[in-house]
This record gives sequence, structure tokens and C-alpha cells, in this order.
Amino acid sequence: MTDATEQENGTEGRRSGRRGASGGASARRQARTDAKLESLPYIHRQLEPMDVLSAEAIEIIENNADILMEEVGVVYSDDEEALKMWKDAGADVKGDRVHFPKGLCRELMKTAPPTFTQHARNPARSVEIGGKNTVFAPVYGPPFVRGFDGERRYATIEDFQTLVKLAYMAPAMHHSGGTVCEPCDIAVNKRHLDMVYSHIKYSDKPFMGSVTAPERAEDTVKMAQMLFGEEFVDQNCVLVSLVNCNSPMTMDGTMLGALKTYARANQASIVSPFIVGGAMSPVTVAGTLTQVLCEATSGVAFSQLCRPGSPVIMGTFATSISMQSGAPAFGTPEPGQVLMGAAQFARRYNLPFRSGGSLTGAKLPDAQAAYESANTLWPAMLGGVNFMLHSAGWLEGGLVSSFDKFIMDCDQLAAAQKFANGIDMSENAQAMSAIREVGPGSHYLGCEHTQNNFKTAFYASNVADNNSFEQWEIEGKLQNDQRANKIAHSWLEKYEIPALDPGVDDALQEFIQNKKDSMPDAFT
Repeated sequence: MTDATEQENGTEGRRSGRRGASGGASARRQARTDAKLESLPYIHRQLEPMDVLSAEAIEIIENNADILMEEVGVVYSDDEEALKMWKDAGADVKGDRVHFPKGLCRELMKTAPPTFTQHARNPARSVEIGGKNTVFAPVYGPPFVRGFDGERRYATIEDFQTLVKLAYMAPAMHHSGGTVCEPCDIAVNKRHLDMVYSHIKYSDKPFMGSVTAPERAEDTVKMAQMLFGEEFVDQNCVLVSLVNCNSPMTMDGTMLGALKTYARANQASIVSPFIVGGAMSPVTVAGTLTQVLCEATSGVAFSQLCRPGSPVIMGTFATSISMQSGAPAFGTPEPGQVLMGAAQFARRYNLPFRSGGSLTGAKLPDAQAAYESANTLWPAMLGGVNFMLHSAGWLEGGLVSSFDKFIMDCDQLAAAQKFANGIDMSENAQAMSAIREVGPGSHYLGCEHTQNNFKTAFYASNVADNNSFEQWEIEGKLQNDQRANKIAHSWLEKYEIPALDPGVDDALQEFIQNKKDSMPDAFT
């Protein structure tokens, strides 16, 4: 027998030996994958948020924002009603530009609730937004998907429904979201009906409304009234919708129309400047925060002109720009500082706050995607974000929703949720009995405390592979995204559609059909 043959046989023998030793780990991971998925409640953080701005910095930025709001103002375009409302409220309106006297917006914002409940059709899935709570919501807005076969293509309504089902199955996803992808196989002026219906039909978690035209926001409210009842909707929040400021310093007619519709219906909007630092705001953190404050407080205050006491979320989406290519860059330090600084101002004004997510410019769910997503997720968790949009599935700077990355991100959300629960200080967690039993120089693997707690002691990822190299090799050398792909398929196999009252379902479908029949298709 040659040395090479002996070496090969020896290696194979070691593999056989390790197969039995590490098979248990593989079986445990498979058990986690196959286990019944139990939905986690929204997070009530036990850790205090981290402040990045000193008291002096807060005063400087707020004072600079006051100066800008009075001297430069914010454009309210294509909405004469909004301009009149601001004039009646005491603002100086010149053309379509609104100049705000110092303190006017902060005074108006005082009627906005510091926390509110968004009700789900399944009351057990309702979420509390604000305070020390964090709600995870999926990716929002991409026109493309990267499907199970890895192909990048335009999204369809079937892709949309798949993402809604995955969000429904994901334990640490507390919300069904909104435009989880753009179903490009349906006319632009009609797809909002199918999207809202998909959230209602295929999930019983809370969901978001359409904002792409005022009449589409009105359709969303009507569908919510069919689901919950008109009186309930008037007195309770059942919708959260995303109203982006057109940075710098502009609120356009489309977003204003949606904001007015939702606020008057007592439904929540997220007023969120969309910032690409260096292109849509200054290149500095302090300058960007000043602009964010102008835009966000203007929009939040306007919601209270529409209906005092209506729920609203102060938000920001911030990223930097590559000075080489001009493309947005994600996971860099400065947007994390903007996020955490803006969160401080939201707490200062006693408002819920939206930001964060698992953001990346990567084209595939690779190492770049993982690093950049983590560098956005953790500042959001530490900074005290209340509503975290784009928390799973975002790829390619928001152009793509990825099924595989959705699963990978959800795994990290569950880990972040355990971190946010803080440190257990119960008698069991103090582990004095274990320390006494083991004593010096031994180990804890066999002690009674370890045996009683090992199943729940540490967060166990269902995506990561922590087996030996040999076991990983035997199991097919799967990469992280490939394991996520398998998990996604297993979730969809287990998926069961949540029950929906047949009468409500019929009414919704009739409403949708009548709306579609009333107008020709438009694809622009």
C-alpha cells in the first residue's frame, strides 16, 4: 500500500469517525429547521438606548434647524390646501415655500401620541410602536427579486405573495410590511389593490398601506374598513404607511396627499427624509441631522394639522455616497451616527422613531451583504429604533428583494431580539449552584445546571454551520445562502393560510374587481 493510499484511507477513517461524532450537531440543526415556528412578540427592550450627541450638540443642531426652517423653509409642492393650512397655522407662506416661526412645529407635534398600538386582524399579532419597543418589518420597494434559482428579474405578484408568506412564518418578523417588492406584472394604477389584499389574505400580522397616489391611500383605508369596521378604524390605528420627504427640503404633492388621507383617517404615517449624504444632504453628520430635523418635524407637525392626536412616526433613511462612483454606500459609520442622532431627537420630542434595517449595496447575499447589513442593524438596535423597515431581504441598494437573504436576515433579527431582552438576573441565571458544583479546575458540560438549561442557554442559529469541516463537507459544502434557500422552502411547505372571514374576503375581492374595472391599465 502506498503512502498516498494510507493517507487517503486514514483521512476517510477520520471522516467516518467524525461522522458519528458530529452527526448529532447536524441532527440538532435539522431539528431546529423542522421545528414548529413560533412567532415572537414585538420587542420590549430591556437595554437603554445609546446616545451619540452631547447636550451641547443637541442644542446646536436644534438651533441650526430653527434658523433653516425660518430663513430657508420647506417647499410644499402641488398642494394648495397644505399651503393654506400652514398659513392659517401661523407660518409665513411665500409661493410654495413654507417658513416656520421658531417653535411652531415643536408645539404642533405635542399632540402626536408618544406610543400607539397598530392592530392586526389577529389581535395576538398587534404591535406597540414607540417607547422602548422595537418592531421589525420587511424590505420595502424593490422592483426586482432574486428568486430561489438565484436569477435577478422583475418581481411578480407571486413573488410578492411568497415574501408575505415568509414574513408570516418568520418568528422574529413582527410585521407584514408594505411593498415587499413591486409586482411588475400588474398595472401601476391597480397593483396597490393586489398588494394590500395579499397582506390581508396571506398574513394576519399588521401591514402597511399604499402611498403612490392619494386615491390609492383612500383605497387602502376602505379595504381596512372592510376588514376591521369603519368605527374601529376611525378610533384605532390599523395601518402604518411610509411618507418620504423629497430631500432636500421638499414635500411633494403625492406624499402630502397620502399623508393627509391617512392622518385624517387616524392612521399612522412614517414621515421619513430619504437621505443620501453628499447628494441629498451635506457630507457631514451634523449638517445632515440639521436637515433631517427640518424635514421630519415639518411633516410630523403637518400630520397634526390634519388631525390632532393622529399617530405618526418620525423617521429617517440615511446612507452615504461613494465619492468615486456616485452610488449609495451602505454600512458605513456616518449613516449609523445620523440614525442614532436622529433617534435622540425623536426621544426628545416624545415621538416614535423609524430607521435602520439590514441594508447593503451587495449584488448577492455574500460577505459584503452580511457586514453592511450588520453595520446598519446594530446601530438601529443600540440607538433605540421603534419601527425598523427593511429589516430583512434588502439587496443591491434597495433594487432587489432576495428570498435567501430574507432568511439570513431573519436569523440575525432573532439574535438581536435575544440581545435586546437584556441580561437575566434570576436565581437560575446567577448559576451559583453550578459554580459550587464544578469548583476549580473542572468543566461545566456535565453539571446539573448545564443539563437543565442547555436547550435555551444560547441563541442557536438555524442558518449558520458550526460543525467540523469534515461534517460540512459530507453534507454538501453548503454556503450560508444555500442553507437559507433550503430553509425558505421548508417554511413555505409548512405555511398554512390564516383563516379570513369568507364574507370579508368576498367583499374585498368585489371591491378590488370593481376598482380595476373602473379604469384602464396604466403602466407609468
